[in-house]
Amino acid sequence: MFSKVLIANRGEIALRVLRACKELGIQTVAVHSTADQDAMHVRLADESVCIGPPPSRDSYLNIHQIVAACEITGADAVHPGYGFLSENAKFADILEAHGITFIGPTADHIRIMGDKITAKKTAVALGIPCVPGSDGEVHDVEQALEVAKETGYPVLIKATAGGGGRGMKVAHNPGELSEALSTARSEALANFGNDAVYMEKYLGQPRHIEIQVLGDGEGNAVHLGERDCSLQRRHQKVWEEANSPSLNENQRMEIGEICAVAMRKLKYRGAGTIEFLYENGEFYFIEMNTRLQVEHTITEAITGIDLVNEQIRIASGAGLSVSQEDIRFHGHAIECRINAEDPSTFVPSPGTITHYHPPGGLGVRVDSGVYQGYKIPPYYDSLIGKLIVHGRTRVECMMRLRRALDEFVVDGIKTTIPLFRDLLANPDIANGDYDIHWLEKFLADKAGK
Repeated sequence: MFSKVLIANRGEIALRVLRACKELGIQTVAVHSTADQDAMHVRLADESVCIGPPPSRDSYLNIHQIVAACEITGADAVHPGYGFLSENAKFADILEAHGITFIGPTADHIRIMGDKITAKKTAVALGIPCVPGSDGEVHDVEQALEVAKETGYPVLIKATAGGGGRGMKVAHNPGELSEALSTARSEALANFGNDAVYMEKYLGQPRHIEIQVLGDGEGNAVHLGERDCSLQRRHQKVWEEANSPSLNENQRMEIGEICAVAMRKLKYRGAGTIEFLYENGEFYFIEMNTRLQVEHTITEAITGIDLVNEQIRIASGAGLSVSQEDIRFHGHAIECRINAEDPSTFVPSPGTITHYHPPGGLGVRVDSGVYQGYKIPPYYDSLIGKLIVHGRTRVECMMRLRRALDEFVVDGIKTTIPLFRDLLANPDIANGDYDIHWLEKFLADKAGK
C-alpha cells in the first residue's frame, strides 16, 4: 500500500479522496491554488503545497508544479479525482517516468478511450453495442451525406476529442448538414485544439445509462450496475439515479456483463464508466470515462462498495476486493448536484456562505467541501456539493430526498436547491418517465410562464 498520496484536485472530490486515504492509513498531500488556501481538504490534509495562482492552467493543470509537489513531499502516488488531469495520458506518463503511481488506468487506455473514434472502434471490437454512424473521422460534406444516407436523419456530428456538449451539432436533413459540420468543426478546434469530427445516428428520446466497472489490470473485472443520468442541461448531468427506473433486472445484468467481459479483454485497470444511450430496449455506446465519476456516490449507496478505496487498492497492486458474485444491489439512490448558481438562469453565484446547515438522518449523505464562512471563488466549476439519498425503494428514496432538501440551508449565495424541489413535484419525475431532453424542455416551459 502507498505511504503518501497527493490529491491533484480541489473541492468535494479532493475531500472525498482524502477521507478514503485516511481510512486506509495513508498520509495525504493537498495541492491548492492561492484561491483555495482555506479549502476544507487543505485544512484536513497532512501536508499542503501551493501550486500557483487561481487560473487552472497555472495551478491544477500545471503538471510540472504537481510533480514538483510530489518530489518535495515524497508522495509515492497521485489521485487525480475527476476533471483537470484525471484523463490526461501525458500526466500519467510523466508520473510513471518519475516513479510515482497514477491512481487510475494506464496511459494507453486513457488515450484509446479519450479519442471518440478510437473508442468506438475499440468498443465494437470488444463486443459493446454502438450507435450506427461513420467508421471514423468525417472529412467533408460529401462523406457526411453518404453516412447520413446509410444511417438516416437526423444525425449527430461530434468532436472526436469532445466532451460537455461542445463540438456537437444535429442535422435533421441534407440542407442542415453542411452548416452543422462546419460549426461542429469550428467549435471542436476552438475548445480542444482538434477539429476532427465523426457522425452518429441521432436518437430522438433516449435515456443516458452508464455502467460502472472496476478492473485490476490483469484481466479481472466486475460491473457494479448502472446509473441513469438522463436529467441533463446542456449535456451536463443534474440528477442521477441508481438503479435506472427504466431497466429490469435481466437488462441490468446483461449489459453489465457485456461491459465486464469487455474490460476483462482489455485488461482495464481501475475505475471506469461505460456510457450508453438507451432507446426502445437497445443500448448504444457513446463513450467511456477512464476515471471516477461525479455520481459514483449512488453506486456506493446501492452496493456498499467504496469506489475510491478500490481505486487505491488496484493501483497499489492489491487487486479487486470483490468478485462479481459478491456484488448485490440494495434499494435505490439519487444524487442531486448542488451548484452555486441561480436556479432559474443558471448564472454562477460565487460569494461567501453566511450560513450552512447540511441535512442528515438515515440514508442521507452530503459530499461537500464548503462550510459557514467559506468564500466560493469565481474561477472554477460551480459544483459545491452533492446530496445523496438512499432508500429501500424509489418511493422511499424520493420521500427522503424531499425531506433532505427541506433541511438543506445554504445562505449568502444562490444555489440550485429550489430546482430539485420543483423536480420532485413533477409527476414525470415521480414516475421515472423522462429522457435526456426532458429537463431542458421543462426549464424552457417554466421560463415561458
